[in-house]
Amino acid sequence: MMRFVSKLDLQRDFAGLVLLIAVLAALFAPLNSALAQGLAGAGAQPSEITTAEGTIVSDAGAEGRIIENVVVEGNERIEVSTIGAYTLINVGDAYTAETADLALKRLFSTGYFADIVVEMRGSTLIVRIVENPMINRVIFRGNSAFDDDDLTEEVELRPRTVFTRAAVQADVQRILEVYRRGGRFSADVDPQIVQLPQNRVDLVFQINDGPKTGVRRINFIGNEEFSDRRLRGIVATEESKWWKIFSSNDNYDPDRITFDREQLRRFYLSKGYADFRVVSSVAELTSNRRDFFVTFTIEEGEQYRVGNVEVVTELERLDNDFLRRLIPITEGELYNANFIDSGVDNLTFMAGVNGYAFVDVRPRVRRNREEQTVDLTFEVNEGPRVYIERINIVGNTRTLDRVVRREFRLVEGDAFNRVLVERSRSRVRGLGFFENVEITEEPGSLPDRTVLNVEVTEQATGEISFGLGFSSTDAYVFDLSITERNLLGRGQNLRLSLQLSARTRQVDIRFTEPYFLGRNLAAGLDIFQVRNDFVESNFATETSGVGIRLGFPVSEFNRVGLRYTVRQEAIDPDDGYCTPSRWTDDRGTEDTNDDIVTLPVVCLREGTTWLSLAGFTFSSDHRNDPVQPSGGYSFSVQQDVAGLGGDIHFSRTEIDTRWFYSPFQRGFLEDVVFSLRGSGGYVFDWGTDDGLRTNDRFFKGGASFRGFEPSGLGPRSTLARTALGGRVYGIGTAEIGFPLPTPESLSLDGAIFADVGTVGLVTDGDIGGPGQRAFIQDDLSMRASVGISVFWSSPFGPVRLDFAEVLAREDYDVVETFRFSGGTRF
Repeated sequence: MMRFVSKLDLQRDFAGLVLLIAVLAALFAPLNSALAQGLAGAGAQPSEITTAEGTIVSDAGAEGRIIENVVVEGNERIEVSTIGAYTLINVGDAYTAETADLALKRLFSTGYFADIVVEMRGSTLIVRIVENPMINRVIFRGNSAFDDDDLTEEVELRPRTVFTRAAVQADVQRILEVYRRGGRFSADVDPQIVQLPQNRVDLVFQINDGPKTGVRRINFIGNEEFSDRRLRGIVATEESKWWKIFSSNDNYDPDRITFDREQLRRFYLSKGYADFRVVSSVAELTSNRRDFFVTFTIEEGEQYRVGNVEVVTELERLDNDFLRRLIPITEGELYNANFIDSGVDNLTFMAGVNGYAFVDVRPRVRRNREEQTVDLTFEVNEGPRVYIERINIVGNTRTLDRVVRREFRLVEGDAFNRVLVERSRSRVRGLGFFENVEITEEPGSLPDRTVLNVEVTEQATGEISFGLGFSSTDAYVFDLSITERNLLGRGQNLRLSLQLSARTRQVDIRFTEPYFLGRNLAAGLDIFQVRNDFVESNFATETSGVGIRLGFPVSEFNRVGLRYTVRQEAIDPDDGYCTPSRWTDDRGTEDTNDDIVTLPVVCLREGTTWLSLAGFTFSSDHRNDPVQPSGGYSFSVQQDVAGLGGDIHFSRTEIDTRWFYSPFQRGFLEDVVFSLRGSGGYVFDWGTDDGLRTNDRFFKGGASFRGFEPSGLGPRSTLARTALGGRVYGIGTAEIGFPLPTPESLSLDGAIFADVGTVGLVTDGDIGGPGQRAFIQDDLSMRASVGISVFWSSPFGPVRLDFAEVLAREDYDVVETFRFSGGTRF
C-alpha cells in the first residue's frame, strides 16, 4: 500500500537532520583540527624561491607569522648589526614574502656577498651569507704596451676592496678600452684569481697585448675641390708608415675619428663651403686584424662668399663704424666661419676696454643660396651682470691648484670681466708649465652666476738642454744645463748648468721661489763657479760667488727685480807667460840701450779681487702672448753698481726692447710674425785709475750676435790675440718668423734674420796703460750679418739651427757660420 507524506512533514524531517549534523560537527571540531595539523606537519614541504640575488626559504604558514628571533650565519668580517641594518627587518615584525625579497635585494646590492639565503624557520628568521673575498693585490701580467701605473689608473678595483665578478668584468672592459685607444684591437684580458687564507684573493689580469692596429689607408668619397692628399693633411689620423716611428696618430682610434670629422667640417667652413657635411666615417678591419681602412664620405656643397656685414649696437660708448673695422671679414671674400669667432672675440674685448664688462655679442648668419652669399650681422648688447660662482681647474695632474689660481686676476665672487679672463689665461700660459690653456664658461646655479672651467694640458717642465757650435778658432762650444721649472708642482725653479768648451768650464746652481712667504714676491739664490780658459791668450779667469734675488710687480704689466752678489775673481796667467824677457821690445831710445818691457794687461791684472755688486731691473711686458707673441712689445732696463765694499768699482747700465707684429691676420700667412729687437749697454769705472777688469766689460757674439763666435767681435789684443770686451755695445735685430711648408707633423718653423751692431771702447786704464795702445785693435765700426734659422720641435726636444753670413766685419773679428742648439724635456 502506498503512504502519502505531506509537504509539511518533509520540511520538519529535513530541519531535524540539519540540526543533527550541526551538533555532531561541533562535537568533533577539535579532533578534526588536530588531525589536520598532524597531517600537514607530516606531508607538507618548505617553499623555496631562487632569484638572481639569492634564495628565500620558508615553511608552510610562515606568511604573517611574527618574527621572534633573527639569526645571522656565515659572516666573517661584516658585523651582525650592519647586516641587520641592510635587511630592515626587526624582531616583532610580521614575516612576508615581500619583506624577505626586499631584504635579499638590499643585501645583494651592497656587493659584499657571494651568496645569500633568507629562511623563515618557525618564528626564527635566519640570514645565511657567504661573503665575497677581499682583494689582497691587483696584478697585471703580460702587459708590455702599457705600464702598470697606466692600467692601475683605469681600473676601479684596488687592494682591500671587495671582490665581485661584476666589478672584475667591468675592469676587463676598461683595460680593453685602453688598448683600443692605443690601437690594439686584438688585445685579450683574462682575469684570474689566486685564493689566499682568510677569504682573501690576488686578482691577476693576464694580458695579451696583441699587435698594434695601424691605418693602412685613409680614403675620401665625394671630395671634388680638394684632393685626398690635402684632406689627409687636415685630419689627425695618419696612415701607418715605417718611418713614422715617433708618431702616435697612425693607429685607429674611434675618438680621433670623431675629432677628424670636426676637423674636416672646420676646414671646409673656412673655405666657404657653408653646406658641407660628413655623411659617414667607416673603419674596416683587415682580415689579419692588423690594419684598418678608414673611409670618409662627404658632401661639399656650394662655395659661398661674404655678402653684407654690419654691426648693430645701442651702447653709447661704442661706435658702429669703429666696431665694424674690428671684424676681420671683407665683403666679397670667401666665407670663413673661423673669422666669425675672431670677430666676436674682438668685439667682446673692445666692449670690455670701453667699460662694458658684460656684453652679449650674437652673430646672425643668413644664407642666400640663389646668390651663394652669406650676410652677417653682429648684434652687440649689454648683457646682465654676472658673477663668478666657481673656478674649476682640471688637467693639472702635476701642478698644484694654488700655482694656477694665484695667476688669476679674478676670484670667486668677482664680477665677470672678459678682459681679466684673457689676462689670466695669458698669465697662466706665461708660467710655461702647460702646453695648452683654455678657459670656458658654463651657467652657474643661478641666472646671474657663471662657472669658469680652466682646462690645462701639462707639458714637460724639466729640460736637459745642450748647445754645440763650430768656429774658425774653437773646434766646439758645448753647453749643458738641467732645469726643472716646476719643482714638485709648486712652481719653483731649479737650474743646474754645466758649460764645457775650449774656453769655459762653468757650474751654476740657481733656485727661485716665485711666491716667497705666500706673497707675490719672487726670491732666489744663486751659487756659481766659472773658469774661463783663454787658450790663445795664455791666461784663465776663475770666479766663485753667491747671489740673492727679489722680484715683485709694481703694476699689472710692470715688474721690479732687486739683486745682490758677492764673488771672488781671480786672473791666472799661464806659467811663464808674464816673464818680462818674453815681452822685451828692443826699440831702445837714442839715450839708452835699455829694452822696453810691455806686459799684456792680463799680467797687470793678475791676482784675486772681491766684488760686491748691487743692482735692479725694471721690466714692462705688453706682449699679447708670453710664449709665442705675435703682437705687442716688452722693455727692460738693468742697473748694477759695484763698490759697496770689495775691491772693484763700476757702474753698468743695459737696455733691451722688443716689438712684435703679425701683418697678416688670416690665410696661410697668419702665422708670419715680424719682430724687432734693440739692446745696448754702457759700463764705466769710478773711484779708481786702474780701469775695468776684463770680465766686467761686454762680450757679444754667438747667440747674441749671430755670425760671430762668442766674444768674436769687438776690441782685441793683437799681441795676445784675445778678446778684450768693450765698455759700450749696441745691437739691433730684425727677424721674420714663419712656418715651413712641410707636413704639420714635422713641427718645422723658419726665420730670416739680420743682426747689426757694434761693441767697443776700451780706455788706457783697461789695457794697462798708454804703452799697450799700439797692440789694441778697437774700432767702433758697424758689423752686420744675415741668415736663416730652422726650428724643430723634435720628439727629443727643441732643436735650433742657425746659418749666418757676415756682411760687415773687422779683420780681427772671428766668425761662426753655423750654430746648433737643442735639448730634451722630461
